[in-house]
Amino acid sequence: MPSTPPQNISPHSDGGLLFSWLNERATGILLHPTSLPSPYGIGAFDEAASAFLVFLAEAGITHWQLCPLGPTGYGDSPYQCFSSFAGNPYLIDPAALVRAGLLTESALAPLHALNRDHVEFGEIYQRKLPLLFSAHAAWKQNPRQLLPYGDFAAFQAEHQAWLPAYSLFSALKDHFGGKPWWEWPDSLRSLALAEKSPLRAEVATRAEAYAFIQYLFFGQWTQVRARAASLGIRIIGDTPIFTALDSADVWASPHLFQLDRRTSTPIAVAGVPPDYFSADGQLWGNPLYDWPAHAAEGYAWWIARLRASFALCDIVRIDHFRGFEAYWSVAAGAATARTGKWLPGPGLDFFRAVRAAMPDAKLIAEDLGLLTPETIALRDATGLPGMAVLQFAFGGGADNIYLPHNQRANTVVYPGTHDNDTTRGWYATADAKTRDHVRRYLRIDGNDIGWDFVRSAYASVANLAVIPLQDLLCLGADGRFNKPGKSQGNWTWRYREEHLRALSESSAAYLRELAALYGRDAGPIKPA
Repeated sequence: MPSTPPQNISPHSDGGLLFSWLNERATGILLHPTSLPSPYGIGAFDEAASAFLVFLAEAGITHWQLCPLGPTGYGDSPYQCFSSFAGNPYLIDPAALVRAGLLTESALAPLHALNRDHVEFGEIYQRKLPLLFSAHAAWKQNPRQLLPYGDFAAFQAEHQAWLPAYSLFSALKDHFGGKPWWEWPDSLRSLALAEKSPLRAEVATRAEAYAFIQYLFFGQWTQVRARAASLGIRIIGDTPIFTALDSADVWASPHLFQLDRRTSTPIAVAGVPPDYFSADGQLWGNPLYDWPAHAAEGYAWWIARLRASFALCDIVRIDHFRGFEAYWSVAAGAATARTGKWLPGPGLDFFRAVRAAMPDAKLIAEDLGLLTPETIALRDATGLPGMAVLQFAFGGGADNIYLPHNQRANTVVYPGTHDNDTTRGWYATADAKTRDHVRRYLRIDGNDIGWDFVRSAYASVANLAVIPLQDLLCLGADGRFNKPGKSQGNWTWRYREEHLRALSESSAAYLRELAALYGRDAGPIKPA
């Protein structure tokens, strides 16, 4: 596979790379905020988030990687959201709303009865969202009261480019009992049409409530980010390459997607062909972009999307980087992803536009899966760091690109990602040949495989090593966060406060020692 771009790919007019930023060795932890402990059924932007950040600082870890923060829909996947710009209301700390006088303590009682080990998303939807609408109603009674999140009107003005569309979309969705937008009356099947409808005035209060909930989300997340910054911790966010069909994005800008203009349904949908995770491939079902339409607008929608991501995070991982070189197009209505075809993506032209708009953008290319020479050439032309997964390294030959001796410095290495089993779970189900390869390569007995992979990631030449929290906790398959191709039961795992406390007491100093040993030393802990 070529390590430099072919002749027809010129990285940048000055002969340099478009992006070049991962030039220091560091460490991170992968944990989605829904997995944080709380007494309210799901992780939130509260004291537990602060405690997690303190643990990172104690352990010499300088990065916190998240999954996408958007509002999840059916299936609860953070990669299938109702908006590419909005935040997930489930993550709002309700106790802070009690302190602000918007809720009573007794109103939180239904949340206290929820499971503390796994997220019950259906129950969260039924119990937590009504509380957030009640908080808006309480605020409406005294809209001049001072809240710790700044001025609501100023927030609305700052997010004018997407907030009104998302709020109206969400209010209309409630009005129609949760039906997808293409099942709404013809007069409402796009933002342009809905803005002319008399129904807009009818749902105005509900739309304002959705905007207010976003104000709470962004206000609380700003406080978490400030706490992270005070501890010297950078946030790695995640931007899915595709959007959900039932989203404010597609509804507001249908011309940017491959839709049948008569029926408002996709002509083709996204997925990937058969791979490591699925013999039938993965049929994601997302609408595909009309890339010529995006190019004609200078990729303005995508640039706005990335700006929104960087408003929340310091570094952004772009999911499914392969799709910018070529994407798997599956005819709408196909039963599986087997029958798709590769079509050309926007390529380097897209990343040139991003660089022109955001020259200092720190992006990570999720380049896992089928790594073709063309994909490698595009990644290398951009200069973006790719990813390496240790679980993919073993069982074959010495030329496997994920083996530590084959990794590159401009890489983020993981034992496994959110899509993998925990390292203990993976090792327990790996075949004998793979387990033998692991033991011989790492010179271990396999009895402490989670920590063996942690040490291997720290020792790697890859400049950034990111460890799933489940591996630090030595969890088996019961700690797995997501199983691709499984439509239900994902994204639910949580840890408890005592787990992090025990980890801090037993392993924080050791992790800091590993960081120093392998040149990933974060230095003295910054004052809180």
